[in-house]
Formats: sequence, C-alpha cells, structure tokens
Amino acid sequence: MPGPRRRSILISLLTDHPRPPGGPQNELRRIILDGQVPPGSAIPVDAVAAAFGVSRIPVREALMTLIGEGLVDHRLNGGYRVAMMTAREFAEIYLVREALETAGLRVAVERACAEDDEHAKEALAGLDEAIQARDGRLYHRESRRFHLALIRPCRLRRLLHMLDLAWNQTEPLQPMSHLDDTSRAILHADHAGMLAAFCARDTDALIAVFGSHHHRLQAAIGDLPQDTGLFRPER
Repeated sequence: MPGPRRRSILISLLTDHPRPPGGPQNELRRIILDGQVPPGSAIPVDAVAAAFGVSRIPVREALMTLIGEGLVDHRLNGGYRVAMMTAREFAEIYLVREALETAGLRVAVERACAEDDEHAKEALAGLDEAIQARDGRLYHRESRRFHLALIRPCRLRRLLHMLDLAWNQTEPLQPMSHLDDTSRAILHADHAGMLAAFCARDTDALIAVFGSHHHRLQAAIGDLPQDTGLFRPER
C-alpha cells in the first residue's frame, strides 16, 4: 500500500513561513528566484490557491505572467513547472547577458559618481565574505549585486529591465552555487580588476577585464554536469 503523498517543497515554503503582501505572483517569483525550488519542480495550482486562500483564477493569472518572464513552463497534460532549460539554452542566456552588460558598462563608466563607487566597493566586500565563508549560495547572490552595482549607474531603464529578465531566467538553477571553491576563486579574482577600472573611469580596461571574466564564467557554466537533473535533456 503506498504511503502518504509528500508535500512539495514549494507548498511547504508557502505554508510554513509568513508571506508578505502581494499575492501569489510576487511570492512565487521570489521563491523561484531564490533557487529554493529546483528547475522542473511541479507547481500544483490547487495547492497554491489553497495556500493563499484564493481561487485558481489569480494563481493561473500569476503563472501566465511568470511564463512570460521565462520562470515557469506549462505543457499540455503536464501542468505548470519551474522553468528548466537545456545546457545550450542556458549558455545562450549568458551570451545575451554578456551583450547587455557590456553595453551597460560602457555607459555606466561615463555616468558614474563617487556614490556609485562606494556601492560597488560594498558589493565587492560582500563577495569577499562569501568566498571566505565558502558559501556558494551567498556568493551567487553577492555576485549579482556586484555586477549590477557596476551597471546600474548607466541609468538606462530599458536595458536594465532586459538584463533583469535575462538574469532571472538563470536564477532557478543558482549556477554559482554549483561551482567548486577553486572555480569561484578564479572568477572572483577578476572582480577587483573590474572595480579598479570602474573607479578609474577606464572604459577600455573595464570592458577587457569583464570580457575575460565572462568567458571564464561561460566556460565554468559549460563544465557543470548535464546528467544530474540541472538541465533539461536536449531533444
């Protein structure tokens, strides 16, 4: 006789912790972006609706928005799931990110001020702490904060929006948390050079260091195992 069904991680997160106001869309997005629910995890509509005390309609509307953001997949007879990409699709997102970040950095250097320098230095200190703590998930979060600290001074609203959408699509997998300490240390060594070039307002140096860094990053992502459920198999 089969045992009782186990409650999904997603539903446990929704029911066992206080939820901020904002409805299912914001909370589902937050949980997915935090990497708390692995790619490919089912999103049971009825259970989510029960957790929020709402009907299925607002849950389905929230999921449709998240599908548009690339965070959720829906398949006929397969229900809703946290989006899962193939390794090739994942690499493609990083190419998109590289193009957007490069464009943003060029403008950011021209528009940055002393306050922006301080934000970037604080973000680098956060990365240093993550390295020292050997905390992969913390490093993942602080890496995004550091990169955005260098790019946000561009003040290009549409570019930053597109970059956020592209970046968010890689978040469910939490790629930096899967790298070993050596790989993270190699990538982290680039950050000091990026910060120095940014503070010196040396565009060419910053783009050169960033380009090398991103290529190393893409190589490290390419080395992640593809047979452990991290990626959807290629068709």
